[in-house]
Amino acid sequence: MSDRDSSISASQTEGELEEELDEELEGDTEMEEEKSENERASPCPSLSNISSTLRAVIRIKQKYQAMKKRRQEMALGGQCALMGAPGRTSPKIFTFDGFTPTAFSSQPSNVSQRKKKRKRKRVLFPEGGGRRAPPKQDHSRAKYCLYLLFAIVFLQVYNAIENLDDHVLRYDLEGLEKTLRREVFGQQGAVESLLSHLKDYLSTYVHNKPLVVSLHGPTGVGKSHLGRLLAGHFRSVVGDTLVLQYYVLHHCPQEENAPQCANHLSAVISEMVERAEEEEKIPLFIFDEAEHMHHEILDTLLQLVSSKQSNEYLNAIYLFLSNLGHAHITKHMLHNSSSISMAMTASGRHSNLIKELTPILRSRLEKLHPLWTEADIVPLGLLEKGHVMECFLDEITREGFYPDHANIERLTGEIEYYPAVGGHEYSQTGCKQVVAKVNLL
Repeated sequence: MSDRDSSISASQTEGELEEELDEELEGDTEMEEEKSENERASPCPSLSNISSTLRAVIRIKQKYQAMKKRRQEMALGGQCALMGAPGRTSPKIFTFDGFTPTAFSSQPSNVSQRKKKRKRKRVLFPEGGGRRAPPKQDHSRAKYCLYLLFAIVFLQVYNAIENLDDHVLRYDLEGLEKTLRREVFGQQGAVESLLSHLKDYLSTYVHNKPLVVSLHGPTGVGKSHLGRLLAGHFRSVVGDTLVLQYYVLHHCPQEENAPQCANHLSAVISEMVERAEEEEKIPLFIFDEAEHMHHEILDTLLQLVSSKQSNEYLNAIYLFLSNLGHAHITKHMLHNSSSISMAMTASGRHSNLIKELTPILRSRLEKLHPLWTEADIVPLGLLEKGHVMECFLDEITREGFYPDHANIERLTGEIEYYPAVGGHEYSQTGCKQVVAKVNLL
């Protein structure tokens, strides 16, 4: 029994030893493979990597010799037990025979590391390179193109705004406004409306239709005087060749000559707009006494102001001065003067006048000719007694006389007025007789 037990224990000890040694050799082999892979991955192996490889080879060789020695001793012990002779039994404790201090010191710490490394998943990198940081994403070049596009658009818009300012400054509308406010009496609301149309139109050079403005009012309210001031101002800014003052009773007094007058007028306007297109300017055409225009001339002007014309015809200003609808204006102002507040400003009274009279005047003018459908209608109201005094003062000063207030009141009293309504005295002839009376002094 003792022999059988000794043989069984010897075989068990041998099996356990073989399993332990196989595990150690397998773990060491795996570690060496990992180290060799890392060494191959590194572009330039160092001296420490070579020495670690040599130590690993020596450690494997020593373990192999110890395992071989133990197997031989186990084989000898088994033979002695079968023959009935006492044999040597290998010590069941760990010996330090054949182990170097470096190998022994590194063994206990490596056991736990081996178990952890077996559980970890191995990450294999391609040969010739180790771990690398993920490449940085390149910024899209489209962003820089987009920034450049924004800059170009901004510069274009800024340049367009500067050009618009330069275009308005070319016509000196501020100077025109000062002149009209100083020279025109009692029509501040009409002046503001006219300047508003001019500013909106002259703020750009590209248009889809010409500017057509028609001023309507009774006799002596300042229509012709306003036209002369506009003509003088535009001659100073665009030149004499781009301003036309057309008086119907002077240029075409006979009705039988109306077709020839219409053809001649069309040729003159065409030549002026072509010249203005070359010089990049806007011409001005003023038609005074438009109520006397013949039907052929109105037809020609309707074709010229139509939006179907070429671009050079669209960049032009047409100003019509007439007393068409003066009866409606006079009647409206005399009937509604009592409801007009004395504290209301001139522009406020004129804005109400435009809102109330424009539909009435347009309906009447469209029946006369379709040309007035293309025009912006601006009515001029009656002049009060105070406005007539201003006319006398300006004319007397212009002629070089001493502005005697008593003399001005006397001359103003000689003018005929409508019956006072709501504290307002309106002149029947406006300032039309002022020049003639001053010349008699």
